[in-house]
Amino acid sequence: MRSSSYPVMPARALRSVLVLALTAGFATTASAAGAETTAETAAPAVAAKPYMGWTSWSMQSSKYPGLNPKGDYSYLSEANVLKQTDAMAAKLKNYGYEYINIDAGWWMDWSWKQNYDEYGRQKADPERFPSGMKAVADRIHAKGLKAGIYLPVGLEKGAYNDGKTPIWNAEGCTTADLVYDDLRTTNGWDSAYKIDFSNPCGQKYIDSQAQLFADWGYDFLKLDGVGPGSFKSGDNYNNVADVAAWQKAIATAGRPIHLELSWSLDYGHVEDWKKYSNGWRIDTDVECYCNTLVSWENSVDDRWDDAPAWTDHSGPGGWNDLDSVNVGNGEMDGLTKAERQSYATLWAIAKSPFYTGDDLTKLDSYGLSLLTNRDVIAINQSSAPPAEPVTASDPQQVWAAKNPDGTYTVALFNLSDAPASVTANWSTLGFKGKASVRDVWNKETLGSYTDKITQALPAHGSRLFTVTPRGTGLAWTGYEAEAGTLSGSASVADCSACSDGRKVGNLYVGGKVTVNDVQVAKAGTYQIKVAYVSGDSRSIAVSANGGGGTSHKFASTGDWATVNSVYVPVKLKAGANTITFDSGSGYAPDIDRIDVQKTS
Repeated sequence: MRSSSYPVMPARALRSVLVLALTAGFATTASAAGAETTAETAAPAVAAKPYMGWTSWSMQSSKYPGLNPKGDYSYLSEANVLKQTDAMAAKLKNYGYEYINIDAGWWMDWSWKQNYDEYGRQKADPERFPSGMKAVADRIHAKGLKAGIYLPVGLEKGAYNDGKTPIWNAEGCTTADLVYDDLRTTNGWDSAYKIDFSNPCGQKYIDSQAQLFADWGYDFLKLDGVGPGSFKSGDNYNNVADVAAWQKAIATAGRPIHLELSWSLDYGHVEDWKKYSNGWRIDTDVECYCNTLVSWENSVDDRWDDAPAWTDHSGPGGWNDLDSVNVGNGEMDGLTKAERQSYATLWAIAKSPFYTGDDLTKLDSYGLSLLTNRDVIAINQSSAPPAEPVTASDPQQVWAAKNPDGTYTVALFNLSDAPASVTANWSTLGFKGKASVRDVWNKETLGSYTDKITQALPAHGSRLFTVTPRGTGLAWTGYEAEAGTLSGSASVADCSACSDGRKVGNLYVGGKVTVNDVQVAKAGTYQIKVAYVSGDSRSIAVSANGGGGTSHKFASTGDWATVNSVYVPVKLKAGANTITFDSGSGYAPDIDRIDVQKTS
């Protein structure tokens, strides 16, 4: 089982993403110097765009030779953080990178023994950070960058001290007042006691931590091990109240701080994450905890399946976080060149925070080109919505987003282990005819293409295009699934989000739905739009006119009340057709409706 940052013991995986920002709660904010910010001089809103920067965790967690000579996670030190700060200022700052995020372990010695101040707050380890955390933040700021810091959620067991520790600026409160009498544990590693916010002392403790970070000058906080999520569920691991308390504390601390949550956050609480934070890790760690920083199979490739459900929830003020972009160091990254480009492409078009865990002092030329391509960065930072898959989540897939200027950002991915061709059909973008195509990575205009573009891609390869339509719009005919012929386990169910208030569900072990009398004027392969509902990723076979079916995987829509749609190719004859969705021997998504292009 993969985990995120902070381990209870050094042998376990810990992890963080230090992120700076909290949108709500700043009626007026204070500048670093403490002066009130007026409307005329107000700084940009926290998390107005996906943040860009660097995190210490990837190198901390790696077994790559030489990175952690003093034992697990020992890379994290003041000297190494400042080396990366200098390198970012020199190499990446001009491209928009600004956050230097210090991850788990800053308050622990090399053997992972914890340090706390007299008020139960984490205190810098004097060997890791001999100058102290404020001095490190000052050094980061002196380079024109922002500083990030990390905490696990809850009251760490080491800070409890038999309940006797007083709380800063909270007369009469001790650590005994913060927690439940049964000392129930919380967070992804059960390393902390759950805070009882029915006692005002609980908020006072969070206030004291937020004030400390603000006084030190930190601009970003990664709060880790948050649940529901972090592979934990149940009341003990519901940390929504903690996140709300942090938002409230930051709002009164006198300094804007970006609040980022980690990891594998529960989709069922997406509205809470959006309400109280500026970003949320939707998946587990991207790091492999092996002799490189990442590996394609460990979890980089998981993101293509897991990101689509979250797409509609990302935007200014709060972003879906896919974790660090470790594409800059070549051999140490553990990826092929094709994988490195695909990795960076997905993060950019999904509008994930774009931060790397690479050694910035040793970027190779290809890695530097990936991290500093201004056109790719512009896609990540633009006001356009995140891209999402327009085809099924098969090994060859297409993602797209419509931009405010009428162009489309279109990415082709070959996720199979062998070379393959991938085609983007203009009909999946809503038009037909000609379009001009520009290769974004290579900054090259490719010319005009009619109805589609096909590219041969290596294993795990990708292309990224800007497509400018020159053709005409399409008309579609809709067919409700519930009006079709049902067989096996299939049944009609109510669905408030569905186009006609109903859908066909219970498609499992032979359950089928056949949509009848699908009319087209001429024979050909059509990209039919399938609206579906699926709480997890599922496959279904699609066929026409009683022929053999082709299985397609549909990404999760997040829950069983949300509708998404993708296009799948189907060969149709002129006149009337039937289209069948067959669950086969497994469990299939629910089908809402299909839309088929009209032809003349």
